[in-house]
Amino acid sequence: MTTTEVFEEHRSLLNGVAYRVLGSADDAEDVVQEAWMRWSGEPRDEVDDPRAYLVTVVSRLAIDRLRRAGSRRESYVGEWLPEPVSDLPDGAERAELADSVEFALMVVLETLSPLERAVFVLHEAFQLPYAQIARVIDRSESATRQLAKRARDHVRERRPRFEADRAERRRITERFLRACLEGDLDGLKELLADDATLVSDSGGKARAPLRVLHSAHKVGRFLAAVSEERNASRFLRSLGLSSIDDLVFGVTEVNGGPAAVVSVGDAPVLLLVLDVFEGRVRHVYLLVNPEKMSRLRAPDPS
Repeated sequence: MTTTEVFEEHRSLLNGVAYRVLGSADDAEDVVQEAWMRWSGEPRDEVDDPRAYLVTVVSRLAIDRLRRAGSRRESYVGEWLPEPVSDLPDGAERAELADSVEFALMVVLETLSPLERAVFVLHEAFQLPYAQIARVIDRSESATRQLAKRARDHVRERRPRFEADRAERRRITERFLRACLEGDLDGLKELLADDATLVSDSGGKARAPLRVLHSAHKVGRFLAAVSEERNASRFLRSLGLSSIDDLVFGVTEVNGGPAAVVSVGDAPVLLLVLDVFEGRVRHVYLLVNPEKMSRLRAPDPS
């Protein structure tokens, strides 16, 4: 195989690793491209295992980029959410890989340190052995296992072991979207857990709460109010839109799970992802930053 053919054989894996570590498809592509530049200049006879070599290069590049991104995200206007994708970067159809890129989990991964996140992704999503991961991050195997345990414990605290299946999440998302569009506060509060939160990411480029909203009452009141004519007009203007008639609403698949997407023609302008547990919505993720919409597909108008 040629140098290019070997790299292309592993590209989907490398994209999958980089996206899960970084939470940004654009950054992931940049990292994979940089890895290609290194690979294309590497003497082939010095690489015994191309897959291990490429995963190591991509992981290290992603960790370094994530560390640099920390300062930028600290100055971000409002809350920062991962960049959503309609098509999984690794193209994998296996359920376990789809689960590892699920949006609510990606949000939790944002709270890990760069090393913890990389170890979690490599072991939990891609089943790499600790000995190999230790070489990737240049730590002892015992230290790597400690990082993995901290990461797992942290994720388990914030993600329930028994989550809703995709069919139930889709039904709840469809009901939740209808309630939002109808301004049905009672309907929203019926679906929301008492301690529900809403996290919105606008990047300061659209009207949305800059701080996390807490409680079913506050979350429901905000979402119901958006549908009121005056508030809807303000919200649309902040997105550069003039009429609600231009919008297409629907539930589609984002990061391997159901999500509500609002678009103008083929261009998504709003994403609503629900974190469902025991039949109730415990976290609402609202994304309206136009810079994070390029990897989303518009819902089917039918």
